[in-house]
Amino acid sequence: MYFTQEGQFRNYFEKAARSKGVTGELLLQQLERRLDSVVYRLGFGISRRQARQLVRHGHVHVNGRKVNIPSYEVAVGEEIAIRESSRKLAILEQAKEFASHQNAPNWMDIDRDNYKARVLALPKREDINLPVNEQLIVELYSK
Repeated sequence: MYFTQEGQFRNYFEKAARSKGVTGELLLQQLERRLDSVVYRLGFGISRRQARQLVRHGHVHVNGRKVNIPSYEVAVGEEIAIRESSRKLAILEQAKEFASHQNAPNWMDIDRDNYKARVLALPKREDINLPVNEQLIVELYSK
């Protein structure tokens, strides 16, 4: 779902396993905080792949600086914005229309008209509406 390679996913799992808390929830939290996933959740991309492409092509700024690494982990308090010169792209107009019919994530403050958002908190499990049983992933990778 997050389009990560096996090695990268294992690294996410190992980091979550070392941290205090529920490993499955921490794993999903890390995956949701990837920049490409955040751009998708904000509605700047219709799909995760489109959001990833927006990041790779340099259309996304984090705290005013261009970031073109999809796996960049967004922290609480950071501002994500679409570059000023990129805001007239047709795919962004389509994504904005598509996103207007969906609920915004509770853990982000979104200004879709200005293509900006700020991360207010870490995502909780109830904020991540994916049909996945993270406990099965933890059991598989714990072996």
